[in-house]
Amino acid sequence: MKVYNKPLISVIVPVYGVEKYIEKCLKSIVAQTYRNLEIIMVDDGTKDNSAKICEQYAKEDSRIKVYHKTNGGLSDARNYGIEHSNGEYITFIDSDDYIDIDYIEFLYQLVEKGYKMSICSLHVVYTSNGKIIDKGNGKEVLLSGQECIEMMCYHQEVDTCAYAKLMHRSLFDNIRYPKGKIFEDIGTTYLLFDQCDQVICSFIPKYYYVIRENSIVTSKFNSQKLDMIEMTNKMADFVDKKYPNMKSATLRRRGYAYFSTLNQMLDVTEVAYVEKRKEIIKYLKKISPKVMKNSKTPFRDKIAYICLGLGFPIYKLFWKIYIKYQRG
Repeated sequence: MKVYNKPLISVIVPVYGVEKYIEKCLKSIVAQTYRNLEIIMVDDGTKDNSAKICEQYAKEDSRIKVYHKTNGGLSDARNYGIEHSNGEYITFIDSDDYIDIDYIEFLYQLVEKGYKMSICSLHVVYTSNGKIIDKGNGKEVLLSGQECIEMMCYHQEVDTCAYAKLMHRSLFDNIRYPKGKIFEDIGTTYLLFDQCDQVICSFIPKYYYVIRENSIVTSKFNSQKLDMIEMTNKMADFVDKKYPNMKSATLRRRGYAYFSTLNQMLDVTEVAYVEKRKEIIKYLKKISPKVMKNSKTPFRDKIAYICLGLGFPIYKLFWKIYIKYQRG
């Protein structure tokens, strides 16, 4: 039996409806240069062949453990994975994404310097045209937990995502993802940052984030997508209370959440959604003067506020042109 001199790392992968993507994800995990892994595949009641594919891989690699549970959503699956994990460190990978061969080793070499969390950057992959955009600036920096929260609020290199991070399991002693909510990472990651005196970040892309049709982000609007606003406001309220000097940052992040939700409601026709859209627009116009005065507000945000001020039809046209340009 091979003896490893490095700590066990738990790789938690929630699985639901990803039979077209799960093999690429699994292949990228089992091929990792860091070998002392516990690969936890949480079948969240998937109705396709995803779970069967996981079971096949588990027969070939003893590090893979497949758990089957009734559907409870992404948060519930992540929590289930945490509770069934044994690793000293935890990392999350979405089952339609994949990673570089040295992703885990890269993140571990950062935390072994004495930190509870390490972060890398993303490759953003568009399945519609195969376009890949590399995020990050290649720099390695040491940030306080508060600095990470502030950068997250401005949507800089540090983001809310659960993946592209390696975290000591002690960070989850009193934290779980909010069950029944989507955009659950927005409601959790800031609490993980807040427990860290320092976070080591190397903004080199090692994680491939796949944007596909019919994912949570790109699927047709439904009421659950309003969770983004709820999760963001909960985060902002916490930060405003603990770090009053960051109210400009959290206000920018609130605006981002409202705009992001608005962008998914551009073509809704249901009366209830149309009324909710009006409420969102009213709020954005209310905070516009303060956000526009903030020198750290991204240029794209400022253009969005200007277009919205010219009227919803103008804003709608602007956003659709922008998205088409961004995705090539």
